Amino acid sequence: MMTSRIKAVAAPYSEDVQKAFDTIMPAGMVPLNIFTSVANNPRILQRMVAGGLLDKGTISIQAREIIILRTCALCKAEYEWGVHVAGFALKAKLTQAQIDDTLSANINRSLWNDEQASLLALADELHTTQGISDALWLSLSDHFSHEQSIELIMLAGLYHAVSFIVNGLKVPNEAFAPSFPHSLEVK
Repeated sequence: MMTSRIKAVAAPYSEDVQKAFDTIMPAGMVPLNIFTSVANNPRILQRMVAGGLLDKGTISIQAREIIILRTCALCKAEYEWGVHVAGFALKAKLTQAQIDDTLSANINRSLWNDEQASLLALADELHTTQGISDALWLSLSDHFSHEQSIELIMLAGLYHAVSFIVNGLKVPNEAFAPSFPHSLEVK
C-alpha cells in the first residue's frame, strides 16, 4: 500500500473546505482521498472544484470517460483511473474489455467504434506530442463540434494535472476502486 506524502485533512473541516466538499461530493459520501489531500491548500481545493469538468458539458459521459481513463492510464495515475472506473464506467456504457484496453500500450481497434477510437487517439497524441495532428483533427471533426473539441482537449489537460496531484502526493487508492492489473503495459 502506498503511503501518502502528506497527511489528509481530517474532519471537522473548516467552513471553506466543507463547502468545497459539499460542492464536489454526493450527499452522505465521505470526501475522496484526493480532495482531503488537496484540502491542505484550501485555495487550490476551491480552484480544483471550480475548474472541474464532471458537470453536464457538451460531450457525452462516454466520451468524457474515455478521455479520462486513457489520460490517467497514460499518466500512470492508478488512483484516478480506479475512481473513474468505479464511479463512471458503467454509466458510460463501457465494457470490461474496453476499460482494460484503456491501459494497453496498443489499443485494440476492434473494441472501439470510429468516434471512440478518435478519442483514444486524441488522448495519446496530446500526451505524447502535446498537440494534435491534422489527420486526427479531421477525424475529430467528423464526430465533434469545435465546442466539443475544446472541451475534450481541456479535459485531457485537466486530467494530466489531476494525475500529477495523485502521483506526486502518492494519494492512496480508494478501497472501492480497482487497481491497475499487475501486467500494466501502457506506454
